[in-house]
Amino acid sequence: MRIRTDDEVYRVDAVWLGPPKATFPWRARYVAWLIGIPVFLLVLTVERWAGWSFGFFSTAWAFVITIVITRLITAKISHERPLGAVVGMAGRELNTPRERGTGTGGAVSASRIRVRAERPVPKHKKRRQYQHHGYGQVAGAQAGAQGAPRARRSRPAARAGR
Repeated sequence: MRIRTDDEVYRVDAVWLGPPKATFPWRARYVAWLIGIPVFLLVLTVERWAGWSFGFFSTAWAFVITIVITRLITAKISHERPLGAVVGMAGRELNTPRERGTGTGGAVSASRIRVRAERPVPKHKKRRQYQHHGYGQVAGAQAGAQGAPRARRSRPAARAGR
């Protein structure tokens, strides 16, 4: 058994041949008309901004330029890739971040690094004053006041298997 796809339906171009009893000698899809008319007006506007006067030859060149631009655009458009998707893709391509060709910054130098003789002490910790017992002191002079130094407690050994 053969399963037929519906691709033939989408391959048929919606073509406007012109008004009844006065058809155009060329075939143009509806999409081409919807793209070509604004492109023609845009090309005419650019010609006026460029300083070209309005005349037969400037309008003929605008018409030729419009046909070329419209054919380039409609070559990218199909039933699987509509105009909105092509415009969105072009917008994302133009606005995507690019890799910078030049690096920022310059040569690295250690001339601005300050070096101190003493190690800095963190602000949140206070310095501990350690007293050394037995050096330069008379035996028993301070032993009664302070008592014997306390032994540190060691942590219990970790159990195996964890």
